[in-house]
Amino acid sequence: MVNVSDLKRNAFMLKGALDECGYDWWWHSFTGHHSITGEEKAFFIEFFTCNPALGGAEAILGQLPENQRADRKPSYLMVKAGAWGEDAVQLHRFFGWNSVSIFDGTPFCVEAGDCYLSETQTRGSVHVENAEEHPEWMCGNGSMRWDLHIDKQIAYNVGYGASKPLRESGVFEMFWHAEGMKTAYSGQVTFNGENYLITPETCYGYADKNWGKDFTSPWVWLSSNNLTSTITDKKLTNSVFNIGGGRPKIGHLALDRKLLAAFYYEGESYEFNFSKFWTLTRTEFSCRETKRQIIWHVEQETPLHRMITDVTCEKKDMLLINYEAPDGAKRHNRLWNGGNGIGTVQLYECHLGRERLIDAVRAENIGCEYGEYC
Repeated sequence: MVNVSDLKRNAFMLKGALDECGYDWWWHSFTGHHSITGEEKAFFIEFFTCNPALGGAEAILGQLPENQRADRKPSYLMVKAGAWGEDAVQLHRFFGWNSVSIFDGTPFCVEAGDCYLSETQTRGSVHVENAEEHPEWMCGNGSMRWDLHIDKQIAYNVGYGASKPLRESGVFEMFWHAEGMKTAYSGQVTFNGENYLITPETCYGYADKNWGKDFTSPWVWLSSNNLTSTITDKKLTNSVFNIGGGRPKIGHLALDRKLLAAFYYEGESYEFNFSKFWTLTRTEFSCRETKRQIIWHVEQETPLHRMITDVTCEKKDMLLINYEAPDGAKRHNRLWNGGNGIGTVQLYECHLGRERLIDAVRAENIGCEYGEYC
């Protein structure tokens, strides 16, 4: 089963060894419309936590030269907010741990200043000036304020790969859970002085989390719930697909290139999950950068089903998203991130060497990511 809610996986994870060498973040992305012109715009909000045991009154920024010279690891809550499009930008606001309140039970909540996040609500603001003088902030200039209700409708629970025994052992360097791979947001966003309305019917929202000791390379993510059948030309209102992964690491051992994927298609679950080894999942994928676009091609199959996903996103609408690892290194320097991808998904049923097309789907407002260490 794909659509299995698990709020324990969505809880704050930085305990034990991850307390002083770990990150945990909650990611939210969605589309809004300008309150006057109706212009569509895609937004994201993320609460990123890092190394709480090392923190204090002030945020410790790992890219600050004096911290690098002193071998001081980063430690903070970073509230990341921004938008995609030709004015794409990421905005960062840092809090020292003494200013952060986190309920680490279930359901979680985190609060610092006027920034707040729980399973059902988020509000806050980020305002950045003179970012070019502070490369350690890893962001651009601008402002964003938001107040949103969150309704997580369909989950992607990856199963054994993020189960309690594996979480507690820390076997993987990076874990993933999508409590709301289809999420309905409602409320408003003010971005650089312009007001946008967010409605459940047109937000095409997504919410997930990652946590661990380091990131993956390559890093791949694709997801959308703005889906239309090309066979019937009908909107698929109870559907969403989600693909993520790259090259998982167990300790220092890097596995072959692998992706996790789910397609919740009008109430039916289809999953391609390498951690469920008994499903005999096979995956091939390629991601490439041209002068104007990032292009993804993913083929996944089990003995019972096959899914082929093709996505493109215009680089002019994307940004190079920035993170530093808990050890202070910034390994991803060309991590392309967007929310305006378009593409197709073909879903097949397999039986006795034959394939039957279940549907060929047109996807829009695709959240997308690709990058490799460089």
